[in-house]
Amino acid sequence: MIRQNKVMRTLALLMIIAAMVFPANAFAATGDVTSIAFDDATKKELIIGQSAKQLKVFATIEGSTSKKDITASASWASSDEDVAQVVKGLVTAKDSGNTTITATYEGAVATVEIAASYPYTKLAIEPVKSGTYLLGDADKDLKVKAKITGGEAKDEVTDVTSLATWASSNTSVATIDAGQLKLIGKGTSTITAKYQGQTGTFKITVELPYSSLEIRDAKGKVTNPELLVGDELKLKSIAPAAGGSGEHDVTAEATWTSSNESVVAVEKGVLTVKTAGKATITVQYLGVTSNIDVYVRAPYEALLLDPSEATTLFLGETLDLKSEVRDRANSSLDVSAASKWTSSNLLTATVDNGKVTAKSVGSTTIKAEYGGISKDIKITVYPTVKSLDIAKSETELFKGESEALPKVNALKLDDAKLDLSNDVTWTSSDEEIATIENGKVIAKSAGTVTLTASLPDVSSVNSPSGDVSVRGKKVDFKVTINEKVLVLIGPDEVTSLIIGDSSDLPVVNAVWEDGQEKDVSSLIAWTVSGTNAVIKTTDKGQEIKGLIKGSATLKGTYLNKTITIPVKIEQKITKIVVEPTSIELNIKSSKSIKVTGFFADGSKVSLGSKVGWVSSNPQIASIATTSVKGVSEGKVTLNGSYQGIAVSVDVSVVPKLKKLTADEKSLKLIPGSGKTVIVTAEYDTGASGNVAAQTTWTSSKPAVASVSASGQITALTEGKTSIKGKFGNKTVVISVTVKK
Repeated sequence: MIRQNKVMRTLALLMIIAAMVFPANAFAATGDVTSIAFDDATKKELIIGQSAKQLKVFATIEGSTSKKDITASASWASSDEDVAQVVKGLVTAKDSGNTTITATYEGAVATVEIAASYPYTKLAIEPVKSGTYLLGDADKDLKVKAKITGGEAKDEVTDVTSLATWASSNTSVATIDAGQLKLIGKGTSTITAKYQGQTGTFKITVELPYSSLEIRDAKGKVTNPELLVGDELKLKSIAPAAGGSGEHDVTAEATWTSSNESVVAVEKGVLTVKTAGKATITVQYLGVTSNIDVYVRAPYEALLLDPSEATTLFLGETLDLKSEVRDRANSSLDVSAASKWTSSNLLTATVDNGKVTAKSVGSTTIKAEYGGISKDIKITVYPTVKSLDIAKSETELFKGESEALPKVNALKLDDAKLDLSNDVTWTSSDEEIATIENGKVIAKSAGTVTLTASLPDVSSVNSPSGDVSVRGKKVDFKVTINEKVLVLIGPDEVTSLIIGDSSDLPVVNAVWEDGQEKDVSSLIAWTVSGTNAVIKTTDKGQEIKGLIKGSATLKGTYLNKTITIPVKIEQKITKIVVEPTSIELNIKSSKSIKVTGFFADGSKVSLGSKVGWVSSNPQIASIATTSVKGVSEGKVTLNGSYQGIAVSVDVSVVPKLKKLTADEKSLKLIPGSGKTVIVTAEYDTGASGNVAAQTTWTSSKPAVASVSASGQITALTEGKTSIKGKFGNKTVVISVTVKK
């Protein structure tokens, strides 16, 4: 088997080498295509627009001496289809240039070069008039022709005006379409025609036939006339001829416009004055423009309406409007009867000599016009209503806050609600406490205020006989304004609860922004997280009760602030052990107190600072958490408690012993003699004293010499001994030699 594999690998290697050495067609089978070629592979030259060229391609077949026509079966492509396109060997010229036509058949490829060109040699433009044109020239003088030379006959000239593509280099001077020029303005432009690869151009210059226009009235040249409403003025437009050879009245031919048709309208020079204001009158003719400003003044300064503000009516009500003109201060003329009254919506309300009658629900604009001035007022018509209602009757705010006024509704006859919020008028009973601005109540200072909403009581509004009017009805909105709380202050420590026991809720003080502070414990709204504790209400008020061992968070809210207090729920402590129960320490030194609590089940817990240690005299010893520190010489008692169990520790603060010395370092005594030693203690406070009586004495050889508690050394028998005295953490040693 191994030998056979080696043979197979050798054969495969030989086949790969053969494939590399011999071309593919060396192994072609009978009937395979070995190559393809055009019947004529020379470069072909085509004329654009004339007949297409049919190419033929033939295939050489293995084992055959004849060639196969594969023109229809081959795949054809042009390297530049903008120059020429090919379909089944048929080549069509599109634009001047060169391209390569490729035929592909069963992997064999053949190519031929194609050159395309236009049959025309020249495009000429022939204008009726050339050079300089005048704006306003007749259309017959603005004709342009495009003629092409070449084609089937070499020198043939053909008119292609309608077939050419025309363009103007400056359309603000002139445009051209199918050989017809249109003059637009002064300047120069190059006119271009393109056809079948050829381009022709010519340059034109357009001049204005007139250098200026003048606006005149019957008395001569006019500048910025001042008119009154109702006046009429006839104007003329005069164009001076070139070279000073006279003038032309172009009033009828010119284009007249007004910048403000509502003030002054103009038609062929005739001005019609409509209302007070300013308008610019412009005249244009053959590229030349002139204008004047017209100022229109009213015979009166103002037209006033009474009432002057937008008014609400209910169906069937009427409103008596009065119009007055003012020509100077404190001077009025009632022109109600002479005014022109109109309603923009007669379906909603009609107006007759100023009397407005509400007809149907909707809105309209009532307008009065007199002497070129006008004034209007908006009228809104609502359906009949029978009462007013407010969305809410009271609210609370903090000083400095604002709140949107509540919605005011009216009850319609079908008991549906109608929003009258934008129609009522609000008043405040005390603007020192709260004011109303832009649809909002603004809190100014602490207190309670009543805001009142009512429909405007318009004296000129008349209600139908027997109607139940809501115009005199009011709705009140009570607003209580509180000082803003700056912070809530509660206990610093974790609140501890005993399972099954209840405890008072923490004491909380509120500090307001003005600096005042108050106990608000009874006003706090409390909640507790989880199920380890619960808040319950008793005859004494609210309490918190521990349920299950664990932790919870007590959350209290008052006005704009919230306080959170951690709560720990634990078992009942049956015994508390304090170590040590008494402490002696030096000034400035510290010692820790260990407090262990024991539960009923025998388990224990470290209580540490939870007992709340308090020193009876912090000037002698202070306590921080579980560390007591000596401050000055003396004695104090530390007291604490946890779950009602009291604990205490006695503390003595003594000076620190720095040095202990004896007045004798060595003694020589005879048997029976004695010596009282003086021992001096020196403290860090600078104090010193004889402490021999407080010193603990020992003799290394009591048979040689003994020592009493007061430091009296007595020689007994010959020999040597060491007398050692210890006081505090210091010692003294006295060498004693007893000899006769």
